[in-house]
Formats: sequence, structure tokens, C-alpha cells
Amino acid sequence: MKALVKEIDFDNTKTDNCYFDIVDLGDVFKRKPKNHHQFEHHKISFYVILIITHDKGEHSINYQDYAYEKGTVFTLRKNNVHKFYKTNAKGKLLVFTEDFVVRYSDKVDILKLFQLFNEMLGSPKLQLSDKDYDEINSLINQIETEYWEVKDNHSTEIIRSLIQVLILKLSRIKSKGNDDLGSKKYHLEFLALQELIEKDCFESKKVSYYAQKMGVTTRTLNNITQNVIGKHAKSLIDEILILQIKRLLINSPLSFTEIAYQTGFDDPTNFFKYFRKKTGFSPKQFKENNK
Repeated sequence: MKALVKEIDFDNTKTDNCYFDIVDLGDVFKRKPKNHHQFEHHKISFYVILIITHDKGEHSINYQDYAYEKGTVFTLRKNNVHKFYKTNAKGKLLVFTEDFVVRYSDKVDILKLFQLFNEMLGSPKLQLSDKDYDEINSLINQIETEYWEVKDNHSTEIIRSLIQVLILKLSRIKSKGNDDLGSKKYHLEFLALQELIEKDCFESKKVSYYAQKMGVTTRTLNNITQNVIGKHAKSLIDEILILQIKRLLINSPLSFTEIAYQTGFDDPTNFFKYFRKKTGFSPKQFKENNK
């Protein structure tokens, strides 16, 4: 049985543009969606750039709470789970599908997109300096002007180009003082491995399983993860598996024992020990803390 977390598809009812939208944070707080609750965990099938323009608050991404203030930017990729906490904060959400951005992009641009939005490669939270905030906000204002006011035959392509520039500028800001992950030798292999683990983590927790699936040795698999994120492949498998378990614990009506079996554990006792070792909480404690 699948978890009950709501999976939200892209839905733009305001314009004819079915790939991109801009939403005020205040409007998100006021909405009463029919297919989900914005103040409960829900999984998205699109990309989001959320910039805070006024006041403070908190936002939950993959069951971790992040404090924010003016100049905070959150980047969420498809299949992330998040929820809003109602505050007096103001901000803007740029919402778009993968196809909207990469339709005319080259390989380098796609790498930058995955780098910025991939929480496995860095925090989904970015705090802008005053100078960077002014530059990013100016770009967003240009996008808004094209989207709400100009709206001619060129607007969609201009918005797409501006979004690509926005992504590249945010990537530049994020990479200051850090290695540029886009230049890593095994970047594409890492993304393929991550996708495979997210799909099969209930099937196997063994490095050898994924090495065989990818047609490489376990040593090569460890080289890939060490090169890109500085961790062994087993650590990546554990991180992804724990996240999937958390989704089930919070959103599924299954018992702890049923979740243990569904997530690939032959003995529920081993499931309880594994989860406590990786999180510091028992499954019951985690579920209670996240009600």
C-alpha cells in the first residue's frame, strides 16, 4: 500500500501557460485546495523557487524545518515533500515543470538545474546577501512583468530564458566558497545512481545491488559518491531509505510492523534498530513528533 501523502501535479488555472506560474506566498496561506492541505506534508511533481521578501517564519522540506527571513531562497525539486507554516511573511513562488526549463537547454544547463535543486548535493535553503537579494529580486520582477503585463508572443521564451539565468545566478551564489558540483567527474553517474536508489531502496540496501544494476564495480560506485558528495555509497543508500521510511511513518495508515516489511526488512526488530540508529528516534517517537 502506498503512503497517503498527497502527490500534487502542476496546475495553472490563471493563464494558458501550463508549464510556469508565479504565486504570492500570502495567497498560498489563504487558499483552500481541493486535493491537498498546504499546511500538511504533500509531494510535488514540479520545481519551486521560493524567495522570502518580508518577515520571518519556517518551512518544512523533507520533514526538516528551516527558519527563514528576508532574502531566504528555498529550492524544491519534483518528488520533494514539503509543507507551509502559516506566518505573516511575504514572498513569491516561481513554479515550473522540468520541461519548461530544459526544453532548449544544453547539458551544462541541465546539470546546473539538478545541482541547485538536488538536496542531496546541498541544502535546499540559501540565504542571500543584500546585494545578491537585489539582483535576484530584480530578475524575478522582470519575470513577473512578462508574465502578468506584457504577455505577447515572445513572453514565454523570455520567461524561460530569465528562469535559466535565475537558476545559473543562484547556482553561482550557492557555489561561492564550495566546489562546483557541475564540474565533478561523476556528476551524471551520481544522478543516475540517486534515481535508481530512490526507486529500489525498499528492494535492497546493498551497494553491490546498485553496482550490478549500473554495470560497475562497488569500488567505482564508491568513487562516484565520494567524488560528488564526499560519502560512501552505503551512506547515500541509508539517507534515501530513511527519507522514504519517514514518508511512510508520517503519512501511511500501515502499522510499524507492516512498514518494516514493506521497506525491505525481514525482521521488524531490525527495522526498529536501524531507524533509531540513523535518526536517534524510534519509529513511534518520530511519528508522534511529526503529527
